[in-house]
Amino acid sequence: MSAGSAGSAGSGAGRRPRVTAAVLAGGVGVRMGGARPKQLLPLAGRTIIEHSVAAFCAAPEVDDVIVLMVEDHVSEVAEIVADGGHSKVSRILPGGADRTQTSYAALRALESAADDELVLLHDAVRPLVSPRVIADCVRALGEAGAVGVAVPSSDTVVEVGPGRTGGEAIRAVPARASLRRMQTPQGFRLGVVRRAYERALADPDLVATDDCGVVLRYLPEEEVRVIVGEEANIKVTHPGDIAIAEALLRERGRRP
Repeated sequence: MSAGSAGSAGSGAGRRPRVTAAVLAGGVGVRMGGARPKQLLPLAGRTIIEHSVAAFCAAPEVDDVIVLMVEDHVSEVAEIVADGGHSKVSRILPGGADRTQTSYAALRALESAADDELVLLHDAVRPLVSPRVIADCVRALGEAGAVGVAVPSSDTVVEVGPGRTGGEAIRAVPARASLRRMQTPQGFRLGVVRRAYERALADPDLVATDDCGVVLRYLPEEEVRVIVGEEANIKVTHPGDIAIAEALLRERGRRP
């Protein structure tokens, strides 16, 4: 592993902010049902996490990649990165017990970076993130301090609550036109996401599964810009998702 491309970007006048991608793999993925973390399952000749790492290493907008992995598998991921020649990866670190703690561990790893530098936080189990989505995230951070990737909801989404006679009952049907399904990466100016997490971690009632949601709740004055995602940018969560991801990769490979 190299120390990244430190000389390629900086914070000085006339130069674009340095961009770090943090690939987050702190959870073990119990819904997959296996003993191994889902990030290490095979997908079209590579592990799932390597597909995600490779996408950011190939992105010209990204200067440095760090990986946050389940602590017991850090050395295994280091071997995968070394064997794959992913030279933008500078560090592979233990992740936290949940998504919030893993995101915060990534921010701690960047504590020496300037507030105007940029970070992209990405679920390792979204291995089909595209160059267009990465580029659009970075571009949008030129105007906004926080950026989320989302796709329109094609299904009707309902709000439920306890039913009067047991089970669940529909309580509300929000207008579908205003609903989106969030994906990753989620991008931030470091100063913005740092302030949000400082406030969030001081809140004893903190419950968060989404980094944009942390900014929205704890820095309500900050706009969270939304860019259009892609249906192919799926999150590999259940066993059947691997077959879907493989089919999508085959289709991508057939495109001119």
